[in-house]
Amino acid sequence: MSIDKLLAQAQDFDRDDKLARFREEFYLPQNDQGQAQTYLCGNSLGLQPKSVPDYIQQELKDWQALGVEGHFHAERPWMPYHELLTGQMAKVVGAKPDEVVCMNSLTVNLHLMMTSFYQPTTSRYKIIRETGAFPSDCYAVDSQIKFHNRSPADGLIEIGPRRGEDFLRTEDILECIEQHAQETALVLLPGVQYYTGQAFDLDAITKKTRELGCMVGWDLAHSVGNVPLSLHDCGADFAVWCNYKYMNSGPGAIGGCFVHERHHKRELPRFAGWWGQDKDSRFKMGPDFQPIPTAEGWQLSNPPILAMAPLLASLALFDQAGMNALADKARHQTTLIIDYLLAHFESSVELITPLNSASDRGGQLSLRIAKHGKSVQEALIAANVICDWREPDCLRIAFAPLYNRFTDGVQFLRVLHRVLDNV
Repeated sequence: MSIDKLLAQAQDFDRDDKLARFREEFYLPQNDQGQAQTYLCGNSLGLQPKSVPDYIQQELKDWQALGVEGHFHAERPWMPYHELLTGQMAKVVGAKPDEVVCMNSLTVNLHLMMTSFYQPTTSRYKIIRETGAFPSDCYAVDSQIKFHNRSPADGLIEIGPRRGEDFLRTEDILECIEQHAQETALVLLPGVQYYTGQAFDLDAITKKTRELGCMVGWDLAHSVGNVPLSLHDCGADFAVWCNYKYMNSGPGAIGGCFVHERHHKRELPRFAGWWGQDKDSRFKMGPDFQPIPTAEGWQLSNPPILAMAPLLASLALFDQAGMNALADKARHQTTLIIDYLLAHFESSVELITPLNSASDRGGQLSLRIAKHGKSVQEALIAANVICDWREPDCLRIAFAPLYNRFTDGVQFLRVLHRVLDNV
Protein backbone atom coordinates (compact mmCIF):
# COMPACT_ATOMS: atom_id res chain seq x y z
CA MET A 1 0.00 0.00 0.00
CA SER A 2 1.29 3.47 -0.88
CA ILE A 3 1.58 6.17 1.74
CA ASP A 4 -1.21 8.13 0.02
CA LYS A 5 -3.59 5.17 0.23
CA LEU A 6 -2.60 4.65 3.85
CA LEU A 7 -3.38 8.31 4.54
CA ALA A 8 -6.82 7.97 2.97
CA GLN A 9 -7.47 4.90 5.11
CA ALA A 10 -6.32 6.71 8.26
CA GLN A 11 -8.57 9.67 7.45
CA ASP A 12 -11.52 7.28 7.20
CA PHE A 13 -10.62 5.82 10.58
CA ASP A 14 -10.42 9.29 12.09
CA ARG A 15 -13.85 10.20 10.71
CA ASP A 16 -15.36 7.07 12.23
CA ASP A 17 -13.48 7.33 15.54
CA LYS A 18 -15.93 7.50 18.45
CA LEU A 19 -13.14 8.86 20.65
CA ALA A 20 -12.16 11.67 18.28
CA ARG A 21 -13.93 14.34 20.32
CA PHE A 22 -11.47 13.93 23.20
CA ARG A 23 -8.65 15.45 21.14
CA GLU A 24 -10.36 18.83 21.58
CA GLU A 25 -10.01 18.43 25.35
CA PHE A 26 -6.20 18.81 25.19
CA TYR A 27 -3.70 21.56 24.51
CA LEU A 28 -1.67 20.49 21.47
CA PRO A 29 1.91 21.83 21.36
CA GLN A 30 2.95 24.01 18.42
CA ASN A 31 6.31 24.85 16.89
CA ASP A 32 7.76 28.34 16.52
CA GLN A 33 5.72 28.88 13.35
CA GLY A 34 2.46 28.06 15.10
CA GLN A 35 2.11 24.65 13.45
CA ALA A 36 0.63 21.86 15.55
CA GLN A 37 3.17 19.18 16.38
CA THR A 38 2.62 15.50 15.71
CA TYR A 39 2.98 14.46 19.33
CA LEU A 40 3.82 10.78 19.80
CA CYS A 41 5.45 11.02 23.21
CA GLY A 42 2.60 10.31 25.61
CA ASN A 43 4.59 7.39 26.99
CA SER A 44 7.04 9.95 28.37
CA LEU A 45 4.83 12.94 29.21
CA GLY A 46 1.15 13.20 28.40
CA LEU A 47 -0.42 16.41 27.14
CA GLN A 48 -2.34 18.83 29.33
CA PRO A 49 -6.13 18.54 29.49
CA LYS A 50 -7.72 21.94 28.93
CA SER A 51 -9.69 21.53 32.14
CA VAL A 52 -6.54 21.41 34.31
CA PRO A 53 -6.18 25.20 34.83
CA ASP A 54 -9.78 25.42 36.07
CA TYR A 55 -9.21 22.58 38.52
CA ILE A 56 -6.06 24.20 39.89
CA GLN A 57 -7.56 27.68 39.93
CA GLN A 58 -10.44 26.46 42.05
CA GLU A 59 -8.01 25.25 44.71
CA LEU A 60 -6.07 28.53 44.56
CA LYS A 61 -9.30 30.50 44.94
CA ASP A 62 -10.36 28.39 47.91
CA TRP A 63 -6.93 28.78 49.50
CA GLN A 64 -7.11 32.54 48.95
CA ALA A 65 -10.64 32.87 50.33
CA LEU A 66 -10.67 30.26 53.06
CA GLY A 67 -7.13 29.64 54.25
CA VAL A 68 -7.00 26.64 56.55
CA GLU A 69 -10.79 26.29 56.46
CA GLY A 70 -10.41 25.05 52.89
CA HIS A 71 -9.68 21.65 54.40
CA PHE A 72 -13.36 21.46 55.29
CA HIS A 73 -15.20 24.11 53.26
CA ALA A 74 -13.47 24.26 49.86
CA GLU A 75 -15.60 23.34 46.85
CA ARG A 76 -13.68 20.06 46.94
CA PRO A 77 -12.62 19.89 50.62
CA TRP A 78 -8.92 19.14 51.03
CA MET A 79 -9.14 16.78 53.98
CA PRO A 80 -10.67 13.93 51.95
CA TYR A 81 -9.41 15.23 48.57
CA HIS A 82 -7.41 12.11 47.73
CA GLU A 83 -10.60 10.08 48.05
CA LEU A 84 -11.97 11.88 44.97
CA LEU A 85 -9.36 10.08 42.88
CA THR A 86 -9.73 6.53 44.08
CA GLY A 87 -12.96 5.43 42.41
CA GLN A 88 -11.99 6.47 38.88
CA MET A 89 -8.36 5.40 39.37
CA ALA A 90 -9.58 1.98 40.50
CA LYS A 91 -11.53 1.60 37.24
CA VAL A 92 -8.40 2.33 35.20
CA VAL A 93 -6.34 -0.33 36.99
CA GLY A 94 -9.09 -2.90 37.56
CA ALA A 95 -9.18 -2.75 41.35
CA LYS A 96 -11.59 -2.14 44.19
CA PRO A 97 -11.56 1.49 45.38
CA ASP A 98 -10.19 0.56 48.80
CA GLU A 99 -7.23 -1.15 47.11
CA VAL A 100 -6.00 2.06 45.45
CA VAL A 101 -4.44 5.23 46.77
CA CYS A 102 -2.81 8.12 44.91
CA MET A 103 0.26 9.41 46.74
CA ASN A 104 3.97 10.24 46.47
CA SER A 105 5.92 9.28 43.36
CA LEU A 106 6.52 5.88 41.81
CA THR A 107 9.91 5.10 43.35
CA VAL A 108 8.86 6.32 46.80
CA ASN A 109 5.83 4.04 46.58
CA LEU A 110 8.01 1.18 45.40
CA HIS A 111 10.20 1.54 48.49
CA LEU A 112 7.14 1.68 50.74
CA MET A 113 5.74 -1.47 49.16
CA MET A 114 9.02 -3.36 49.37
CA THR A 115 9.24 -2.42 53.04
CA SER A 116 6.02 -4.40 53.53
CA PHE A 117 6.28 -7.10 50.89
CA TYR A 118 9.99 -7.84 50.61
CA GLN A 119 10.67 -9.71 53.81
CA PRO A 120 13.70 -11.92 53.15
CA THR A 121 14.36 -14.99 55.24
CA THR A 122 17.45 -17.16 55.51
CA SER A 123 16.21 -19.40 52.71
CA ARG A 124 14.01 -17.00 50.71
CA TYR A 125 15.70 -13.68 50.13
CA LYS A 126 16.06 -13.13 46.39
CA ILE A 127 14.22 -10.72 44.08
CA ILE A 128 13.44 -11.66 40.48
CA ARG A 129 13.35 -8.82 37.94
CA GLU A 130 13.87 -8.48 34.20
CA THR A 131 17.23 -7.75 32.61
CA GLY A 132 17.30 -4.13 31.50
CA ALA A 133 14.75 -2.94 34.04
CA PHE A 134 14.17 0.80 34.27
CA PRO A 135 17.17 2.27 36.13
CA SER A 136 15.16 3.73 39.01
CA ASP A 137 13.69 0.29 39.71
CA CYS A 138 17.19 -1.20 39.61
CA TYR A 139 18.47 1.35 42.12
CA ALA A 140 15.48 0.80 44.41
CA VAL A 141 15.74 -3.00 44.31
CA ASP A 142 19.50 -3.02 44.80
CA SER A 143 19.25 -0.66 47.75
CA GLN A 144 16.52 -2.76 49.38
CA ILE A 145 18.69 -5.88 49.10
CA LYS A 146 21.60 -3.98 50.64
CA PHE A 147 19.32 -2.65 53.38
CA HIS A 148 18.75 -6.27 54.38
CA ASN A 149 22.50 -6.83 54.57
CA ARG A 150 22.92 -8.78 51.37
CA SER A 151 24.62 -7.92 48.09
CA PRO A 152 22.70 -7.57 44.81
CA ALA A 153 25.06 -10.14 43.32
CA ASP A 154 23.68 -12.67 45.81
CA GLY A 155 20.13 -11.41 46.22
CA LEU A 156 19.12 -10.74 42.62
CA ILE A 157 17.91 -13.00 39.80
CA GLU A 158 17.46 -11.41 36.37
CA ILE A 159 15.41 -12.84 33.52
CA GLY A 160 16.57 -11.93 30.02
CA PRO A 161 15.37 -12.59 26.47
CA ARG A 162 16.70 -15.58 24.60
CA ARG A 163 19.82 -15.05 22.52
CA GLY A 164 18.93 -13.10 19.39
CA GLU A 165 15.55 -11.99 20.73
CA ASP A 166 14.48 -8.63 22.12
CA PHE A 167 11.69 -9.45 24.54
CA LEU A 168 10.84 -12.03 27.13
CA ARG A 169 8.73 -15.10 26.54
CA THR A 170 6.07 -15.76 29.17
CA GLU A 171 7.06 -19.42 29.37
CA ASP A 172 10.64 -18.41 30.18
CA ILE A 173 9.46 -16.11 32.97
CA LEU A 174 7.30 -18.86 34.46
CA GLU A 175 10.13 -21.37 34.20
CA CYS A 176 12.55 -19.01 35.96
CA ILE A 177 10.10 -18.36 38.79
CA GLU A 178 9.47 -22.09 39.23
CA GLN A 179 13.19 -22.88 39.13
CA HIS A 180 14.06 -20.31 41.80
CA ALA A 181 10.87 -20.22 43.86
CA GLN A 182 12.38 -21.77 46.99
CA GLU A 183 14.93 -18.97 47.25
CA THR A 184 12.74 -16.10 46.04
CA ALA A 185 10.96 -13.63 48.29
CA LEU A 186 9.63 -11.23 45.64
CA VAL A 187 8.98 -11.15 41.90
CA LEU A 188 8.98 -7.57 40.60
CA LEU A 189 8.28 -6.97 36.92
CA PRO A 190 6.90 -4.20 34.69
CA GLY A 191 3.41 -4.39 33.25
CA VAL A 192 4.86 -2.91 30.05
CA GLN A 193 8.61 -2.89 29.52
CA TYR A 194 9.75 0.70 29.06
CA TYR A 195 12.33 -0.03 26.33
CA THR A 196 10.59 -2.54 24.08
CA GLY A 197 6.95 -1.77 24.81
CA GLN A 198 6.27 -5.43 25.58
CA ALA A 199 3.13 -6.00 27.68
CA PHE A 200 3.56 -8.83 30.17
CA ASP A 201 0.93 -11.44 31.02
CA LEU A 202 0.03 -10.28 34.53
CA ASP A 203 -2.54 -13.01 35.07
CA ALA A 204 -0.31 -15.97 34.23
CA ILE A 205 2.79 -14.61 35.97
CA THR A 206 0.93 -13.56 39.11
CA LYS A 207 -0.90 -16.88 39.35
CA LYS A 208 2.32 -18.90 39.05
CA THR A 209 4.18 -16.69 41.52
CA ARG A 210 1.50 -16.94 44.18
CA GLU A 211 1.15 -20.70 43.71
CA LEU A 212 4.85 -21.01 44.52
CA GLY A 213 4.58 -18.89 47.67
CA CYS A 214 6.40 -15.75 46.49
CA MET A 215 5.18 -12.18 46.72
CA VAL A 216 4.56 -10.43 43.38
CA GLY A 217 4.59 -6.71 42.63
CA TRP A 218 4.21 -4.78 39.39
CA ASP A 219 5.68 -1.52 38.14
CA LEU A 220 2.90 -0.16 35.96
CA ALA A 221 4.55 3.10 34.90
CA HIS A 222 4.03 2.33 31.20
CA SER A 223 0.82 0.35 31.70
CA VAL A 224 -1.65 2.61 33.50
CA GLY A 225 -3.79 4.44 30.98
CA ASN A 226 -2.20 2.36 28.21
CA VAL A 227 -3.45 -1.23 28.58
CA PRO A 228 -6.45 -2.77 30.37
CA LEU A 229 -5.57 -4.03 33.84
CA SER A 230 -7.30 -6.31 36.34
CA LEU A 231 -5.19 -5.97 39.45
CA HIS A 232 -7.75 -7.29 41.89
CA ASP A 233 -8.75 -10.32 39.85
CA CYS A 234 -5.19 -11.26 38.88
CA GLY A 235 -4.30 -11.28 42.59
CA ALA A 236 -1.14 -9.15 42.58
CA ASP A 237 0.14 -8.34 46.05
CA PHE A 238 0.96 -4.76 45.13
CA ALA A 239 1.53 -2.42 42.21
CA VAL A 240 2.92 1.10 41.77
CA TRP A 241 2.77 3.61 38.92
CA CYS A 242 3.27 7.19 37.86
CA ASN A 243 0.52 9.36 36.35
CA TYR A 244 2.46 11.76 34.13
CA LYS A 245 2.61 9.52 31.06
CA TYR A 246 -0.62 8.21 29.57
CA MET A 247 -2.56 9.64 32.53
CA ASN A 248 -1.75 13.23 31.48
CA SER A 249 -1.32 14.65 34.98
CA GLY A 250 1.73 16.85 34.49
CA PRO A 251 5.50 16.60 34.95
CA GLY A 252 6.39 14.78 38.15
CA ALA A 253 2.71 14.07 38.82
CA ILE A 254 1.44 12.31 41.90
CA GLY A 255 1.89 8.52 41.75
CA GLY A 256 -0.43 5.64 42.47
CA CYS A 257 -0.36 2.46 44.51
CA PHE A 258 -2.38 -0.76 44.72
CA VAL A 259 -2.47 -3.12 47.70
CA HIS A 260 -4.66 -6.21 47.39
CA GLU A 261 -7.46 -6.32 49.96
CA ARG A 262 -6.19 -9.58 51.50
CA HIS A 263 -3.30 -7.59 53.00
CA HIS A 264 -5.28 -4.67 54.41
CA LYS A 265 -5.73 -6.02 57.91
CA ARG A 266 -2.46 -7.91 58.17
CA GLU A 267 0.18 -6.70 60.59
CA LEU A 268 2.81 -5.97 57.99
CA PRO A 269 6.03 -4.04 58.53
CA ARG A 270 5.70 -0.58 57.06
CA PHE A 271 6.94 2.96 57.29
CA ALA A 272 4.18 4.99 58.89
CA GLY A 273 2.93 8.56 58.78
CA TRP A 274 -0.07 10.34 60.15
CA TRP A 275 -2.19 10.25 56.98
CA GLY A 276 -2.14 6.46 57.15
CA GLN A 277 -3.52 6.62 60.70
CA ASP A 278 -7.09 5.55 61.42
CA LYS A 279 -9.26 8.52 60.43
CA ASP A 280 -11.33 8.52 63.61
CA SER A 281 -8.26 8.92 65.80
CA ARG A 282 -5.90 10.83 63.50
CA PHE A 283 -6.47 14.17 65.19
CA LYS A 284 -6.44 12.81 68.72
CA MET A 285 -2.66 13.07 68.38
CA GLY A 286 -1.99 9.80 70.15
CA PRO A 287 1.39 8.05 70.04
CA ASP A 288 0.18 4.68 68.71
CA PHE A 289 -0.15 4.06 64.97
CA GLN A 290 -3.33 2.30 63.90
CA PRO A 291 -3.31 1.98 60.10
CA ILE A 292 -6.42 2.53 58.02
CA PRO A 293 -7.43 -1.00 56.92
CA THR A 294 -7.24 -0.12 53.20
CA ALA A 295 -4.50 0.92 50.78
CA GLU A 296 -4.79 4.35 52.45
CA GLY A 297 -2.97 2.88 55.44
CA TRP A 298 0.31 3.18 53.51
CA GLN A 299 -0.02 6.97 53.20
CA LEU A 300 2.53 9.11 55.00
CA SER A 301 1.56 12.76 54.64
CA ASN A 302 -1.50 14.81 53.86
CA PRO A 303 -2.18 14.98 50.12
CA PRO A 304 -0.62 17.69 47.89
CA ILE A 305 -3.82 19.25 46.59
CA LEU A 306 -2.30 21.29 43.74
CA ALA A 307 -0.55 18.15 42.46
CA MET A 308 -3.69 16.05 42.66
CA ALA A 309 -5.94 18.50 40.80
CA PRO A 310 -4.52 17.69 37.31
CA LEU A 311 -5.01 13.97 37.89
CA LEU A 312 -8.61 14.59 38.91
CA ALA A 313 -9.14 16.47 35.65
CA SER A 314 -7.57 13.70 33.59
CA LEU A 315 -9.46 10.90 35.34
CA ALA A 316 -12.74 12.55 34.38
CA LEU A 317 -11.80 12.12 30.71
CA PHE A 318 -10.73 8.50 31.19
CA ASP A 319 -14.00 7.80 32.94
CA GLN A 320 -15.95 9.16 29.98
CA ALA A 321 -13.91 7.34 27.34
CA GLY A 322 -13.49 3.95 29.03
CA MET A 323 -10.22 2.08 29.31
CA ASN A 324 -11.18 -0.78 26.99
CA ALA A 325 -12.21 1.56 24.18
CA LEU A 326 -8.96 3.50 24.52
CA ALA A 327 -6.85 0.35 24.44
CA ASP A 328 -8.71 -0.97 21.39
CA LYS A 329 -8.02 2.25 19.49
CA ALA A 330 -4.33 2.20 20.43
CA ARG A 331 -3.96 -1.39 19.20
CA HIS A 332 -5.67 -0.43 15.93
CA GLN A 333 -3.31 2.54 15.54
CA THR A 334 -0.17 0.51 16.18
CA THR A 335 -1.29 -2.28 13.82
CA LEU A 336 -1.71 0.25 11.01
CA ILE A 337 1.85 1.50 11.51
CA ILE A 338 3.38 -1.94 12.00
CA ASP A 339 2.04 -3.26 8.70
CA TYR A 340 3.47 -0.33 6.78
CA LEU A 341 6.83 -0.39 8.56
CA LEU A 342 7.30 -4.08 7.83
CA ALA A 343 6.45 -3.56 4.17
CA HIS A 344 8.49 -0.41 3.49
CA PHE A 345 11.27 -0.03 6.09
CA GLU A 346 12.59 -3.58 6.41
CA SER A 347 16.21 -2.70 5.66
CA SER A 348 16.46 0.42 7.83
CA VAL A 349 14.10 -0.06 10.79
CA GLU A 350 13.66 -3.06 13.08
CA LEU A 351 10.61 -3.29 15.32
CA ILE A 352 11.54 -4.60 18.76
CA THR A 353 7.98 -4.51 20.12
CA PRO A 354 6.09 -7.85 20.06
CA LEU A 355 4.05 -8.31 16.89
CA ASN A 356 2.37 -11.70 17.30
CA SER A 357 -0.58 -10.56 19.38
CA ALA A 358 -2.12 -7.18 20.11
CA SER A 359 -2.33 -8.22 23.78
CA ASP A 360 1.49 -8.28 23.87
CA ARG A 361 1.72 -4.52 23.43
CA GLY A 362 -0.07 -1.29 24.18
CA GLY A 363 0.25 2.05 22.40
CA GLN A 364 4.07 2.11 22.29
CA LEU A 365 6.22 0.98 19.38
CA SER A 366 9.98 0.69 19.77
CA LEU A 367 12.12 0.95 16.66
CA ARG A 368 15.76 0.04 16.31
CA ILE A 369 17.29 2.26 13.64
CA ALA A 370 20.13 0.55 11.79
CA LYS A 371 22.30 3.66 11.48
CA HIS A 372 22.45 7.08 13.15
CA GLY A 373 19.38 6.45 15.27
CA LYS A 374 19.80 9.43 17.57
CA SER A 375 20.25 11.70 14.56
CA VAL A 376 17.04 10.29 13.10
CA GLN A 377 15.16 11.17 16.29
CA GLU A 378 16.58 14.70 16.29
CA ALA A 379 15.61 15.14 12.64
CA LEU A 380 12.08 13.94 13.36
CA ILE A 381 11.73 16.52 16.12
CA ALA A 382 13.10 19.22 13.83
CA ALA A 383 10.40 18.20 11.35
CA ASN A 384 7.71 18.66 14.03
CA VAL A 385 7.25 14.99 14.97
CA ILE A 386 7.82 14.55 18.71
CA CYS A 387 9.13 11.16 19.79
CA ASP A 388 11.87 10.05 22.18
CA TRP A 389 15.14 8.16 22.25
CA ARG A 390 16.46 5.60 24.72
CA GLU A 391 20.06 4.51 24.69
CA PRO A 392 21.61 2.58 23.15
CA ASP A 393 19.49 2.17 20.01
CA CYS A 394 15.76 2.70 20.55
CA LEU A 395 13.41 5.23 18.98
CA ARG A 396 10.07 5.16 20.78
CA ILE A 397 6.73 6.42 19.52
CA ALA A 398 3.46 6.06 21.39
CA PHE A 399 -0.20 6.56 20.64
CA ALA A 400 -2.26 8.15 23.40
CA PRO A 401 -5.73 7.55 21.98
CA LEU A 402 -7.41 10.37 23.87
CA TYR A 403 -5.62 12.86 21.63
CA ASN A 404 -3.70 11.00 18.91
CA ARG A 405 -5.34 10.53 15.51
CA PHE A 406 -4.71 7.72 13.05
CA THR A 407 -3.32 10.33 10.68
CA ASP A 408 -0.64 11.21 13.26
CA GLY A 409 0.90 7.81 12.59
CA VAL A 410 0.88 8.40 8.83
CA GLN A 411 2.55 11.78 9.32
CA PHE A 412 5.27 10.04 11.32
CA LEU A 413 5.82 7.57 8.46
CA ARG A 414 5.98 10.37 5.86
CA VAL A 415 8.60 12.25 7.83
CA LEU A 416 10.53 9.08 8.64
CA HIS A 417 10.81 8.32 4.92
CA ARG A 418 12.29 11.76 4.30
CA VAL A 419 14.58 11.69 7.30
CA LEU A 420 16.05 8.28 6.50
CA ASP A 421 16.75 9.44 2.95
CA ASN A 422 18.71 12.42 4.27
CA VAL A 423 20.52 11.11 7.35
